[in-house]
Amino acid sequence: MKSIKNRRAMHEYFIIQKYEAGISLTGTEIKSIRAGMVNFKDSFAKIDDGECWLQNFHISPWEKASFFNHQAERPRRLLMHKSEIKRLRAKVDEQGMTLIPLEIYINDKGFCKVSLALAKGKKFFDKRDTLQKKDLEREKAREEK
Repeated sequence: MKSIKNRRAMHEYFIIQKYEAGISLTGTEIKSIRAGMVNFKDSFAKIDDGECWLQNFHISPWEKASFFNHQAERPRRLLMHKSEIKRLRAKVDEQGMTLIPLEIYINDKGFCKVSLALAKGKKFFDKRDTLQKKDLEREKAREEK
């Protein structure tokens, strides 16, 4: 299965480091993810009491489920080693960085994984610079053809 990517993340943040984490889901949530019914808008990861939680990550309810359906934006626990969580907490607290999800995918074994990024927010002029660089690369590609 192909992955579902957070396209806004590269525009909004400087990506410092990437991590992979498992995610604790219910049955209807995994069905919705397999169908591609997710939205990354305003989602981030938060560390509380030694656990990592994915906040504001929207997984649409499965339409064929009745009263067993899930809440769309409930906090979801991320499965990571304690040492990784401690290391991330130190960087987030001391250096003012954020944890954002880059993509969600299902691996070969059938487990759902989330690719997290330790990131720093871009200022307005940084975003403008990246857009200019993209435009220049596009023009070069057109000229080469």
